[in-house]
Order: sequence, then structure tokens, then C-alpha cells
Amino acid sequence: MLLNEIRFVAPEIALLATALALVLLDIFTRRRKVLVAASLTGLAISAVLSLLLWNKQPVSIFYQALWVDPFAVFFKLLFLAIAALVVLCSQDYIVRFEKFQGEYYALVLFSAVGMMLLAATADLIAIYVSLELSSISLYALAAFLKDEKSSEAGLKYLLLGAVASAVLLYGMALTFGLTGTTKLADIAGAMGALSSGELVQNPAVLICMVLLAAGFGFKIASFPFHMWVPDVYEGAPTPITAYLSVASKAAGFAIILRVFSVAFGLTPWLNAHWGLLFAVLSAVTMTIGNVVALLQTNIKRLLGYSSIAQAGYLMVGLATVGMAAGVDRSGQSGLLFFLVSYTVTNLGAFGVVIAISNKIGSDMIDDYAGMGKRAPLLALALTLCLVSLIGLPPTAGLIAKVYIFSAAVRHGLLWLVVIAVINSCISAYYYLKAVRVMWLGVPISSEGIPSSWVLRTALVVCCLLVLILGVIPGGFVKLAEMATRTLGF
Repeated sequence: MLLNEIRFVAPEIALLATALALVLLDIFTRRRKVLVAASLTGLAISAVLSLLLWNKQPVSIFYQALWVDPFAVFFKLLFLAIAALVVLCSQDYIVRFEKFQGEYYALVLFSAVGMMLLAATADLIAIYVSLELSSISLYALAAFLKDEKSSEAGLKYLLLGAVASAVLLYGMALTFGLTGTTKLADIAGAMGALSSGELVQNPAVLICMVLLAAGFGFKIASFPFHMWVPDVYEGAPTPITAYLSVASKAAGFAIILRVFSVAFGLTPWLNAHWGLLFAVLSAVTMTIGNVVALLQTNIKRLLGYSSIAQAGYLMVGLATVGMAAGVDRSGQSGLLFFLVSYTVTNLGAFGVVIAISNKIGSDMIDDYAGMGKRAPLLALALTLCLVSLIGLPPTAGLIAKVYIFSAAVRHGLLWLVVIAVINSCISAYYYLKAVRVMWLGVPISSEGIPSSWVLRTALVVCCLLVLILGVIPGGFVKLAEMATRTLGF
């Protein structure tokens, strides 16, 4: 019965109730600490309720619209952790929109609810509704500063997002027309009933996969749907830029993995073709992201193009999932581990950017000169995160790349791994350029860089996880493997 199934979406209900309560609470209080405490409390309650679902038997609820399985729970916990760190990192930034704190925190939680639902969806209609719930909140957050750059960022994000939604909807409509159903499991059955010859003679199947990949490609910032990234990252509030760079990307990869592993994962012919599709997109995306990043002088734009390049590395895992055709799950678990390592690394980098930019009033890389003398701990944290993004020891980035690249090599994607390694070498130039400016540049002032204990706590958590995942990754690898055990096939 539907009433009995409500308990399986208790984490989302708790977080939604918290977001609504924040809007009402903001009417009666202007104390920042109260709103922050309420936000973190709601996130903690939702996390506890999610953990209670971890060891449960996978179940389909609401007429097979949602799945409650370890894969969904893994991403729910990831989104909750990201939202909590973003709330903490926002404390040094929130003064820029002091009058709208309640709305700000509520929108962050609303978008997290959409992403949590998105990771659990098993129906095309539910996918679209969840996607729009998260996206509309992010459109508003991108324009939250209400200045020229922020308004431009929000408008570009909205318009390009609308185009991506139209493409995605067309792909979903075509898929429904071919199979007569919107449920992923039933789509898989319809596709599996077709022989290779019938699939070859019906190009609409490939068109469906291309359109779905295009629509979801906007969320993960893959080529050629990456054009929104630099302007939106530069204009949006820096905590929201951090949120977009990790949460939106993780949500995109979660639903891509769910849709393609389940709906198109039963037929080797389809697996090989969508695997090749993502392999080509991966090579082009990482190359464009890294090459254009070489020219950037703004730290937020640099991290924006870096995010595009990281999407290319992550798509190596998607390509591996397709090529593996259900033989093993190393591509899936490698992708999840990479997402976790990228999340803590990028959030740490943006946390430092928030602290420094708040003080110097600039996001230009040259203005970071001498930060090693003015704020050695902040410079050390940013250096650690940039080194992790390159993929050097002893950081999480190295383990993540070794994990995902080794799986790709085992399944015939050596050429893609060679391109990825070359791109990693290219990325070292612009990452280390920023490091050089911080440690060897001449500071324009001897004044220190103050930051709140809340922001410092978030940075410590991120940096510790970057090192832990790089030195003793075994526990996190096992969690990633457990999360993919019941996915697809």
C-alpha cells in the first residue's frame, strides 16, 4: 500500500519539511545561527533516516517509480554531506545577502531533495520531475547575488537548462514511443526482446540514447553541453558554485548510470554502442576542459574548466560500464569512488577561495600572490586540493584515477586511458601555476586572511578526507562496491 511505502521516502520528507520550516522561521528571526542550526539539524535527521535504509532489501515503491536500494542510499548520503558542507562554507559569504538567509538555505535543501529523489528514480516521468525540482532551485541560487554577473549567470543557466530539458524530454518521448512504457525495468525488457538485427535496422534506438545522453550531459557539463559552466561558475555565489560543481555533477552521473545500466544494459549490442558514445565524449570533454583551462586568469573560471575536465575523467567510468556489459562492476564502483574523492577535493578548493576572495575582493589568480605567507594554512589546503585534482600522491585523486583507469584498461579502453593520462599531465600546468603564484609570488599586503571557525572546520574535514581516501581508501572502495551490487543487470 502507498501509505506503507511512505516510510521509504522519510529522508526526503524530513528534508523537505526542514526547508519549509526555514522559510517560516526566517519570518520570526534574523539570527543567522538559528537558521544554520536548523538546516544542519534537518540534514542530520535525513542522514540518519537514510542510514536506516542502507541494509534493507532493495524495494520498488510508488508503482515502480522509485527504487530504494544501496545505490540510492549511497547518493542520498553523498548529497546530504555536500549540502551540509556548503551550508558551513556559506557562513563567511552569507553577509552578501543578509536579508535572504532563510530563502538561501531553503533553496539549497530543496535542490538536495530533488537530487536525492533523482538517484532513486526508476521511471522516466519521475526522473524529469526530480530533475526539475533540483534544477529550478539551482537556477534561483545562481542568480542570488542579484548583481550584473550573478543575474547573467542565472539567466544563462536557466535558458540553456531549458534547452537541455527539451532535448531530454524528446528522448524520453521517443523511448516511450518505441517501448510503450516509462519504467526503466520494462524498457530494458522491451529492448532485450529485440535481436541485434532488429536494433541495427531501427536507428531510433540509437537516437533515444543520444538524446538522453545529451539531456543528462548538461547536468554533468560534458562536451558539447558545457558552455554554461564558466560564466555560471564565475557569476554565481561562490558556495553555490561549489555546490554546482559537485552536487549537480554527482546527480547527473547517478541518473545516467541508473538509466543506461538498467534500461539499456541487457543487450550487449546496446552496451557497446552507448559505451563507445561516452568514451568519445569523455576524450573530447577532458581535452577541451584542460586546454581551455590553460588560458584562465580567474580562479573560479579555472575551476569551472577543471570541472569540465573532471567530467571527462568520470565518463571513462561510464564507458567502462558499457564495455564491461555486466561482466564486472569495477567501472560502476570506480565511478562512485571518483565522485566521492572529487567532491571532497573540490569543496575544499572552493572553501579556500571563499575565505581568500572575501578578504581581497577578487577572484583573479594573480591576486593570490604570496598567500603562502599571508595565510599559510589556507594556501596549504588549496595546494593539497589542487594536487589531488591532478592525481598525485598521497591524495584521493591518485587512487580515484588509478581505480577508474585500471578498470577501463581491462575492458579494452587503453586508448582512452592514454588520452586521460596525457590530459592529466596538461592539467598539472595550470593547477601548479596557481600553486606557484601562492607560494612564490610577492604578496601585495602583509595582512592576514581571517576566516570563521565554521569555514575552517569544513576545510579540515575536506582536507582530512582527501588524505584518508588517498592513503587508506579500502573502506570507501567497499562502500562503493556495495552500492552498485544491486544496480542494473
